[in-house]
Amino acid sequence: MGTHATHIVWDWNGTLFHDTEAVMGATNAAFAELGLPSITLERYRELYCVPVPRFYERLLGRLPTDAEWLVMDEAFHRHYAVHRPACGLAEGAERLLESWQQAGRSQSILSMYGHDELMPLVRGFGIEARFVRVDGRTGPSGGSKSEHMVRHLAALATGASGNGGAGRIAPDRTVVIGDAVDDAVAARHVGAHAVLYTGGSHSRASLAAAGVPVVDTLTEAVELAEEIAA
Repeated sequence: MGTHATHIVWDWNGTLFHDTEAVMGATNAAFAELGLPSITLERYRELYCVPVPRFYERLLGRLPTDAEWLVMDEAFHRHYAVHRPACGLAEGAERLLESWQQAGRSQSILSMYGHDELMPLVRGFGIEARFVRVDGRTGPSGGSKSEHMVRHLAALATGASGNGGAGRIAPDRTVVIGDAVDDAVAARHVGAHAVLYTGGSHSRASLAAAGVPVVDTLTEAVELAEEIAA
């Protein structure tokens, strides 16, 4: 089996799935429930980081206790579930996914959104067949994507087939496209490339600090992916 020129690992929330409004609505609803002041999108993008408890540390001036974190995380996800149905795919995402697949290239999704919640969403948008693999988070929320990326690429190396075109998927021919610095960290951890997109959770300035290309559209991200992993 040959090696694809470029494989894309897509992030979901804030990248393919444009859920910024849901994230902000859930964040501020959860903050109100917890007695915290509301936050603007600009402030959120300035402070947001992974692991997520560090984000709360930036807001509170201290790390939340384990008990506080469980309450915060539960409140956010409960409110997010209310706001999520109003959200859709990012502009141009469906066309880009179709074009990439039709060109005989492979792509997958790795998300830190819970796997059991992610799969119905991907299927509901009718795009599951565009990907050779779709993995959501298993286990507790709030951590880094790096170890999940290790498992994702290992699974691709042994079982990629069918939907996006089969072949051996090599890390140095893989590009992670996401909206968070953690996507670049996870890519670096496995020897892959990364392109970061400004449409999600981080400001351009914070993304630039990751030392990888930063773009404002997914079309630019895909064009760069082709170039840097060629």
